Amino acid sequence: MTTDATREAARTEAEPEQACPIAPVVDIVFSRWTTPILWALHEYGRQRFVELERRIATISPKVLTQRLRQLERDGLVVRTYYPEVPPRVEYEISELGRSLAPLFATLAQWSAGNLPKVEQARRDYDGRG
Repeated sequence: MTTDATREAARTEAEPEQACPIAPVVDIVFSRWTTPILWALHEYGRQRFVELERRIATISPKVLTQRLRQLERDGLVVRTYYPEVPPRVEYEISELGRSLAPLFATLAQWSAGNLPKVEQARRDYDGRG
């Protein structure tokens, strides 16, 4: 027979969000291309696909399309279609996406103050070999 503690441990192992409640947020917001897309839309406002593609030069059109669709599905990006000739589509960050701005600002501040320390720690670690 299993104890309550054993059941709780099994459930925690099966559900990562129980062990770390921010895990689902990290999966949504911090995937490889999501952060640069959200950053670009927040910093530069509404943009067409080609503008985003130019700003994030290393992303392929296929991946950009996939990420934009996922961000739209998650409610972080709004896609506006204009039935013109030729058709025009623009993307902008939603209010929900904008609510991440303080998080990004905090991370940018942490990055500026701590990335040199991380890089030094890596050099120190690699030099121990």
